[in-house]
Amino acid sequence: MVHSVAAAVTISITGLVGSAAPAQAYQVDCAILLCLAGGWPASAPCAHARAVFIRRITPWPIEPPLQIWRCPMGASFNESTPLSPMKRLDDIVFRDQPLIQQETAPLPLVRVQADDQADIDISGDAFSFVRSIRIYHIQFSQRQIPDGDCDRSDSTRLGSYRLQGDYHWTRSNVAQVPAASQLTIPNGCESYVFRSVFVDWRDHAGNYDSEEVHY
Repeated sequence: MVHSVAAAVTISITGLVGSAAPAQAYQVDCAILLCLAGGWPASAPCAHARAVFIRRITPWPIEPPLQIWRCPMGASFNESTPLSPMKRLDDIVFRDQPLIQQETAPLPLVRVQADDQADIDISGDAFSFVRSIRIYHIQFSQRQIPDGDCDRSDSTRLGSYRLQGDYHWTRSNVAQVPAASQLTIPNGCESYVFRSVFVDWRDHAGNYDSEEVHY
């Protein structure tokens, strides 16, 4: 499983930091990167990575679900018998089990709009799965007011990733929300309130998946 996921990602990196950076500062985001690319294979590290991915979009605040800047892909790694970059990434993500478990503790909150980005060039097609991630913060309501008009409120926002993995919010609307969401606006002006955070993505092979958190 580990090697098939690593092969799917096809990351061009020179190595990963060993003791130079605390493992819990980046480990789960390297796992999210690999597991998301591979379609979330069944494993304890990927189950944990997906749980963190979803927890981050659970209000409040709504954080970037993948914080790729926490996975130092362009850093150097030195040891007497250097491992290949992908082998080292596999070891960090999938084999240092005690360190992965430390990620169950709450991480410091991050800015919901992050200018940080990947420390290598991820503009190629191999990383299209990162840019496929979309986060819809849906806030919609409608009701008929006494004069007969329909009062509608739509504060939907879209969170997405730019070319190098930096994250930003833009204004959106319920018409742009994917059909996989449970948003179902009734015909006419029947009273309706819907609030959720919906995230969808495609893995490295182009397979579609999504999750929705209601609040």
